[in-house]
This record gives sequence, C-alpha cells and structure tokens, in this order.
Amino acid sequence: MRYYAVVDTNVLVSALLSKKDDAATVQVFQRILAGDVIPLYSNETMSEYREVLARRKFKFDRELIDYVLTAIEKFGILVTPSPSGVVLPDLDDLPFYEIVMERLDDNPYLVTGNIKHFTKEWFVVTPSEFLEIISK
Repeated sequence: MRYYAVVDTNVLVSALLSKKDDAATVQVFQRILAGDVIPLYSNETMSEYREVLARRKFKFDRELIDYVLTAIEKFGILVTPSPSGVVLPDLDDLPFYEIVMERLDDNPYLVTGNIKHFTKEWFVVTPSEFLEIISK
C-alpha cells in the first residue's frame, strides 16, 4: 500500500542532522526513496525547504540539499492548494496544512515534529506515529 504525506520542514532538518539511521525522521525519508511514501508538496513548501535547509547554521552540503529536494520532486506530487481559511498558531505551517486539505481524498498525513503547531486532526502525526501507521 502507498501512503501520501506532507513532510514538515522540521522533519527534513531532523533527518539530515541525525547521526542514527534508525531515527524516525530518517526512516520517513528512506520510505520516500523506497516508494512506500509519496510526498505531497507545493511551490511554497519547496521554497521553504530550500530556504531553511540552506541556512548556514545547519551547514548542510549543497549537494545533499539538492539530493533531498530532487527526491521529493521526483517521487512526489506537486499540489496547488486552495486557501483553507484555517488559522494556525504558526502561520508558516499553513501551506503544509492546506496541501493536506486539498488532497483529503488520498488520506494524506502531515508528518511533523511540531504537533502543537496544528489543530488536532487525525492526519497530523509525528514521524514515529507515521511509521507505526504505515507498518501495519
């Protein structure tokens, strides 16, 4: 079975910073590469990925950033979401939420390390929760 996921930027950052191959964030990205998870993204979320991953404080290699973003585009689906009118505690998270709302028929998950930034919904999950769901 294939699963659709909107991956929050903090999950990508955590995966790239992790020294452990068995970290949940790393496993989520590995499942994308394996084709088990289809990432959903928008032009706006790709811009955020690019901006955040390029921050000097992370010291990510440009080739690594390009690899991650190319994989998301190659294996994922570009979505142009409609405005939802939802107000979230952190409005920077709205583009991720709106992708899910646009593709609800696909039962997508919003995978984030910041659950509290979103309204409580069945589709907002941590990387560990997402791995549990897709492993069943």
